[in-house]
Amino acid sequence: MSNIAKILKQEITRLARKEVRAAQVKTTSATAQQRREIANLKSQVASLQGQVTTLKRELKKAGAVSEPEAATKQVRFVPKGLVSTRKRLGLSAADLAKMMGVSAQTVYNWERGATNPRADQQAKLASLRHVGKRQVQAHLATV
Repeated sequence: MSNIAKILKQEITRLARKEVRAAQVKTTSATAQQRREIANLKSQVASLQGQVTTLKRELKKAGAVSEPEAATKQVRFVPKGLVSTRKRLGLSAADLAKMMGVSAQTVYNWERGATNPRADQQAKLASLRHVGKRQVQAHLATV
């Protein structure tokens, strides 16, 4: 009786190993294929980076500006400036928040200097410097 159990156990072990090996071969070949693809993509990225570097050098030699001035110009954010702009336009913090698409608490935090607005929000705030009360009220009525 124990001999049959031993033989059965050996056969089950053999079949299990065979199944595992078959699954492992599939996984190994898939992994190898993915590694080849990654190496190919890395090569393409390196080639493209080289082309970008070459083009930048050529642009610099030609005297062209590599980046537009508008993209490199950063808007400075000063909390006091936000408060004065908001008051000049006759806006409450809630109204400004509504225009900016943020909460009133966020505007309050900006004014205290606890947090700073993101770059896109800073650009919106900078555009408010060149707007009058009537334009702001008209825009606020549509929002």
